[in-house]
Parts: sequence; structure tokens; C-alpha cells
Amino acid sequence: MIELLTSLVPETWAMHAPALLVVIPMLAGPFCAFLPNGRLAWIVSIVATGLSVLMALVLLTQVRSVEGGAVISYAMGGWAPPAGIEFRIDALNSVVLLLVTSIGFLASIFAWPTVKSEIREAKRAMFFGTYLICFTGLCGVASTADAFNLFVFLEISSLATYVLVALGAGRDRRALPAAGNYLILGTIGASFFVVGVGFLYAATGTLNMAELSVMLREVADSKAVMAGYAFIFVGLGIKAAMFPLHQWLPSAYAYSPSFITMFLAATATKVAIYALIRFLFTVFGLDFTFEGSSLIWVLMPMGIAAMLACSFQAVFQTDVKRTLAYSSVAQVGYMLLGVSIGTAAGVAAGMFHLVNHAIIKGALFMAVAAVVLMHKGTTLNDFRGIGRTAPLTMTAFAISALSLIGVPLTAGFQSKYALVSALLEHGWWWGAAVVMFSSVLAVVYMGRILELVFFRAPLNPNKKHNEAPMLVLIPLWIMALASLWIGIQGSFVAGLANDAASALFIGDVR
Repeated sequence: MIELLTSLVPETWAMHAPALLVVIPMLAGPFCAFLPNGRLAWIVSIVATGLSVLMALVLLTQVRSVEGGAVISYAMGGWAPPAGIEFRIDALNSVVLLLVTSIGFLASIFAWPTVKSEIREAKRAMFFGTYLICFTGLCGVASTADAFNLFVFLEISSLATYVLVALGAGRDRRALPAAGNYLILGTIGASFFVVGVGFLYAATGTLNMAELSVMLREVADSKAVMAGYAFIFVGLGIKAAMFPLHQWLPSAYAYSPSFITMFLAATATKVAIYALIRFLFTVFGLDFTFEGSSLIWVLMPMGIAAMLACSFQAVFQTDVKRTLAYSSVAQVGYMLLGVSIGTAAGVAAGMFHLVNHAIIKGALFMAVAAVVLMHKGTTLNDFRGIGRTAPLTMTAFAISALSLIGVPLTAGFQSKYALVSALLEHGWWWGAAVVMFSSVLAVVYMGRILELVFFRAPLNPNKKHNEAPMLVLIPLWIMALASLWIGIQGSFVAGLANDAASALFIGDVR
């Protein structure tokens, strides 16, 4: 199927796919902002993200055309690296690009009913234009091989996100302080990252990641390099909502427009985790002694703390959006725990869970968006009895909830099983126990919602209840069925995750 789609792409487009994937939405964003109405902007966003998915599929096919994975180097503007900016696609970021573009495309399809309900007509065209700029930034972060260019794309996506979160004030005024808090912490994270990049440039004289990885071996004991590592680690940790640097996330997810909550939950932290993995294993490498200590004494404890503390916080929430937001931080902990093992199996498990969680949480927030559309609320009481009147919406929600818990035959089970296997193989049996205990907590906070949805009567039985519109149901069920497909036949996604880890551990058979 993938080969059939990519064969239809003109050769010239395929040759410039790394650039087109970013340039198409980048040009479409400002164009949307000047369109006379939001519906036209919505259609443009679908076309732009759809073309980006096609380019991502082309790149994935090109990377997988060579055994062990090809590396695609694209010099922007014809300026060869390291003097010019390079886009570099390998088995690691080709997976992330396909994930971000696919989620972005499905999000664009589902967007119109919720945007029409929550965003004023005068702002809808600008809203979709800003969304495409955010989408551009995330794709750019996953594509670029230049450390400073990564910062630029990170800020492009972040600045657009602050605006998008603030536009949630039309439904809930608390979106404004949430956006302000996100802006402050996001700016601190970006500042830390760019200061770290500055230290690396001072020590090596280059910003190209491939060249940095070679030159850092000669100056690895430099205090500037160690300081740069620390700044980059903290900066990307804030962007990835690493515990306890996650304080911006719960409110941003809870009060954003429903469409933006869904998109951010499925992509933003995932791209930041990718960037962290890229710097940890490609730029610095495990030979960097400072990194080995940070994986064991910083990343691993933070991952475990997130899994436990945020799962407990999710249990006591009365708002479903906030429950899922704290759950997202806990799930980031799973990914970071896998990365902290420092082995190919651990990173593969972390990447596997990254992909699965994006699909799971995207579907969950999409279903919540449908409830907001029908009931204008996200409290637990708003979910009482909806399973009887909106069975299609809530069945998809239930499938995704069970996958988040890790029930067998779901995507969540597959990646948690891979993570537990990697932990036991490394001798971290206690880490496997924490994964199991955190999953039990997920049973509590997701089971409580499912019990209200399917086994309780609505508080107001006379209130009109509706099924979600088809524009919401179609992408929602695509993601829910994808979760089941991965749970039953997960070899394709697991293979992509293994290839991604192998790109970082060439010749490593651990």
C-alpha cells in the first residue's frame, strides 16, 4: 500500500521530499490566515497536511529501501553542510515524521466541527493558519540536522502553540493564564536549549549534528561541553514535560481548544522526546561519561517519579481533560524509563511506546472533543451515561482507554510488554514492577471514567444527547482501530521502532 502511494509521487517531488514536507505547510499557514473564511482555511489545512503525509511516506520508503536503513542528506538551498543547513532523514526521524504528519492530517479532518463550536468566526482562518505554522515547526524539529535550526523550528512551533492555547479563552477564560504559564516555561526551556547549543558551538565551532558528534569526542572533558549538555538536557526536558518540569502541561491541555489539545497531546511532547534522544545518542553518545551518569541518576528517577506521582494525581482529578493530561506526563515517564536503560532494546521500547501513546491519547482527546461538542463540558458528570446515547464515540474511547491501561490485544500492551522485557533483560526488575503498578493506577483512573460512561444513568435524563458528527467519528475510529491493529499485529510498528533504535546503536546487538 505504501509503495503504491509513493509510486504516484513525481520523481522531482520525491527528490525534494525532505524540504517539501516542511515548506508546504509553512507556505500554507500564512495563506490560510488571509483567506476570507474559516472553512476555506480548514480545507487548505487538510490538503497541506495530506501532502506532508505523502512526503513522509516517500521518505520512509527511501530510508527502508536499504537493509539497515539509508540516510538521506538534503542540503537546503544547495549549500552543502556543515556550512549550510542540512535536513537529514534516517530510520529514527522518518518514524517521527510519519507519526506527526499522520496525526496532523487526521486532526485536520476532525477539526472543523470543534473549531466551529469553540472559535469565533472572525478568528477561524487565523486559527488554521497558526495551526499549520505549529505543524511546520514540529516537522522541522524532526527533520533538521542543524542544532541551531532545531532551536528555530522549536520556537516556531512553540510560539504558534501559545497563541492556539490562548484561543481557548472563547470557551474557558482559564486558557489565558494557561497560555501565559506555558509561554513562560516554554521560553525558559528554549533559552536553556539555545544556551547549551552556544556552549557546544564555542567548544567545536560547528552546529551540524553529524560534525558535532565527531568533534565532541575530542573535547568531551571540556567544561563547556558538560555545561552545554546540562542546558540542553533541561531545556528539552521542559519541552517534553519531563517530571518535575511538566507544570505547564495540565492546564494547557485542559483549557486549550479541543482540537489543539488533541494535536498537542499526540505530537508536541513526542517531538521533544525525539530531539532529546537525538542529542543523547547521536550528538553526545554513550561514550560521553557525563551522559551515562545522567541516564541512571537523573533520567531514570524522573521517569519513575512521573509514572507514580502523575498516575496518582490522575486518580484524584474530577475533569477528564486533566485526568488525561496527568496521564500523559506519566506515559512520558514510560518512554524516558526505556531511554534511560541506554540499550537498543530500551530505546526501541521507548520509541514503540511513543508511537502507540500518540495514537492512544490522540483518540482519547478526540473523543473528549466530541463530548465537549455535545455537552459543552469535560467533568466526570458530563460523561455519565453517554455510552447509551453516543455508543460509537464512547466505544472508540473505551478501546483507547483499555489500550492506555495495557490490556492484551491493544497497542498499549505491546509497547509495555516490550518495555518490561527490556527492563528485565537489563536486570532492572524493580523498574518492571513500577511499570506494572503504574498500569494498575491507570486501571483506577480510566476505569472510573468507563464505569460512569457505560454503567451510570445521566444526571439529567431529559437533556438531549447526540452522537458525534462523521467528521469526528471517522478519524476517531481510524485511530481506535489502529490501536487494535497494533495490538494484534504489532510487527510493523515494532519493526519501525527497532530500526529507529538500530540507527543509534549501529552494530549493537544488546
